[in-house]
Amino acid sequence: MTFDADLIVDRRRTRRKLFFWRLAAFVMAAVVLLTAGWLLQGNRLAGKASPHIARVTVSGLITTDRKFAAMLKDIGKSEAVKGVIVAVDSPGGTTAGGEEIYTALRKLAADKPVVAEMGTLAASAGYMVAIAADHIVAERTTITGSIGVLFQYGNVGSLLDKLGVEVKTIKSAPLKAEPSPFTYPEQPGAAEMIGRLIDDTYQWFIDIVAERRGLDRAVAVKLADGSVYSGRQALDLKLVDAIGGESEAVAWLESQRGVPADLPVIDWAPAQPFEPFGLGSLAGLGRLVGLDLSALPTQASLDGLVSVWHP
Repeated sequence: MTFDADLIVDRRRTRRKLFFWRLAAFVMAAVVLLTAGWLLQGNRLAGKASPHIARVTVSGLITTDRKFAAMLKDIGKSEAVKGVIVAVDSPGGTTAGGEEIYTALRKLAADKPVVAEMGTLAASAGYMVAIAADHIVAERTTITGSIGVLFQYGNVGSLLDKLGVEVKTIKSAPLKAEPSPFTYPEQPGAAEMIGRLIDDTYQWFIDIVAERRGLDRAVAVKLADGSVYSGRQALDLKLVDAIGGESEAVAWLESQRGVPADLPVIDWAPAQPFEPFGLGSLAGLGRLVGLDLSALPTQASLDGLVSVWHP
């Protein structure tokens, strides 16, 4: 019995020690991660305090983003930023999102030289963002163009009618909440109403393409038939200024705007929660394990009018 009691006491003591060392290891790991986060953030802040070229990335589906707009304002106020490279790799998105970034970049261009570098895809609202820059560089095989606006909706009214399902709607006026997926046949005037909405935004899109690219409006209208172009075709059509990548963008900043080419190019990104530790987003967590998740879309829904290209 004495032996059993001693064994039980020894096991309990061992369990307490094991729990203590596990807790200590967890605390130490947390301290190491937090310290590393602070050091990394300190290095980033130190880099941004010295003269540099800011790189901002527009990728995935474009939607309205207040944090991104605020970041562009911060870049404009920073005396350390001598030039800006906008790296665009996007099929487009909402027209409101593209307009927001376009407007913000035009304001930024009043303070800093801005050059756009097109990646694999810079179409629709992606191209809208690019033309806000003072100079556009594209790869030969970049897909661009798709200048236009669309509004898509489905209609299941006929199907519901066959199934014997009736959706009743009480509304203030015939065109309220139209076009509706449940109205069959379609409410008279609904398609015309959406057509007017699309055309208004489409005409504005054509106007800024003609203005920013120095094109006659009739030429811009011809190019804005929804067609996509390769980077080389876009160069011939004057939709871009040069073929190349970031090195060509940096060279333009130096030759045309006097920005030293030996300045470091530093990424700027919108502020995220817990940003000092680099853990405030999926991209931050990915960095801890050596994965680049920054290009993953954080918002998949598209509401309102959209300017987007997809095969």
